[in-house]
Amino acid sequence: MPSNNEKIIFTTEDNEEIEFYVLEQTMINGINYLLIADSAEDDDEEANALILKEKDTVDKEIIYDVVENDEELEAVSKVFETMMDDIDIEMNKA
Repeated sequence: MPSNNEKIIFTTEDNEEIEFYVLEQTMINGINYLLIADSAEDDDEEANALILKEKDTVDKEIIYDVVENDEELEAVSKVFETMMDDIDIEMNKA
């Protein structure tokens, strides 16, 4: 499992690479979840964050999906807020 502040690189359809940082990880009901953000800074600045869940392993690489189900997202975000008492997670719908 990734450690705190490990980078994850996403590649867009246009082959643009975007870095995210792993802020925290947890396992709920046998599923691994990651809280990632576009900033690893510990200041008061807001960061864009995503919650990912482990989907599969292919060729020793773990594949994650973005959690999109509202109920699952709310439940997992509350777990992360409890684990990291210095953050508040606000959900914005696109």
